[in-house]
Amino acid sequence: MTFVPQVKIPATYIRGGTSKGVFFNLEDLPKSAHVAGESRDRMLMRVIGSPDPYGKQTDGMGGATSSTSKTVIVSRSSEPDHDVDYLFGQVAIDKPFVDWSGNCGNLSAAVGAFAINSGLVDKSRVPDNGVAVVRIWQANIKKTIITHVPMTDGQVQETGEFELDGVTFPAAEVEVEFIDPSDGEGSMFPTGNLVDDLEVPGVGTLKATMINAGIPTIFLNAGEINYTGTELQDIINSNDDALVMFEAIRAHGAVKMGLVDDVSEAVNRQHTPKVAFVSPSKAYSASSGKEVKESDIDLLVRALSMGKLHHAMMGTAAVAIGAAAAVPGTLVNLAAGGGQRNAVTFGHPSGTLKVGAEANLSNGEWKVTKAIMSRSARILMEGWVRIPGDSF
Repeated sequence: MTFVPQVKIPATYIRGGTSKGVFFNLEDLPKSAHVAGESRDRMLMRVIGSPDPYGKQTDGMGGATSSTSKTVIVSRSSEPDHDVDYLFGQVAIDKPFVDWSGNCGNLSAAVGAFAINSGLVDKSRVPDNGVAVVRIWQANIKKTIITHVPMTDGQVQETGEFELDGVTFPAAEVEVEFIDPSDGEGSMFPTGNLVDDLEVPGVGTLKATMINAGIPTIFLNAGEINYTGTELQDIINSNDDALVMFEAIRAHGAVKMGLVDDVSEAVNRQHTPKVAFVSPSKAYSASSGKEVKESDIDLLVRALSMGKLHHAMMGTAAVAIGAAAAVPGTLVNLAAGGGQRNAVTFGHPSGTLKVGAEANLSNGEWKVTKAIMSRSARILMEGWVRIPGDSF
């Protein structure tokens, strides 16, 4: 019996923010994976090591968490006034599924550097020293992202003193701007309300702010679901009943937001919407042992991604937090103390994060024109990934 050999595909393994992913230049992919479809999905799943019934992704590049089961495809942009197109694929760990329904805000911080290193950005736009402004078209959600990439002696600067809670070592700061981050063509608040009563069978009726900004997100009050907002991962991720509850909330919220027609469809849309819960600021110990003081933050936020509590905060969810905090009357805004605000610092399981947002009310509709945060990014490995030639 003969077996097909492995094929090798040029790839770069990069940490962006508090996530890691395998980055590809579109032109380097096998021809059948140049376009969306089954071949591309099968290729990316095999690279990451999914589906894995053991939940470990041992036979692939994935790290068996939502933060480390990610793929990115970058190409020269087809959009005017943009440098590159960025397509994000969230690979399910134990299911044969790649979710293309949203963006990864953390990996967004690495796209500009990857594009520069891959020669996808016109050299006239990249200074030898200073900051390269890379204009990115986020192809999943059809939005613009601008990254400010530091350059030193003609090379992307990755080392520095910027510290990001949830990341062990300091690195160079990358400012990321999410332009007009409301997701989709409809209202930023798809139900038309800043706060809704969300009915979830078996759970109850919960107050919820449902927002399309950065990524579709359902915000709840921590106290209504018997949490304090200071929880770390194990408290929730080791509790099967809690995870079932959050998935039920997510599925019914997805219907109310118009993302799916029936709760049964939510299982095939794992990446969106996100579920998060908020509470007023209070002191707590982060997962690293760092003590976060009540005075250090405006509010507490915990968020789930791909069915588990995130170890820090998804970048796109941080955009949603900033956008919701900027609109008086949302649960996020009220947890932060209410009133007008253009930035908040929130506590998450790994520490704190500041995000800014510009919001205005026009013709009865709230709109966020821009959200800004700082992340960092670093290449971990570059070369080729290998997968069996008959796996896609």
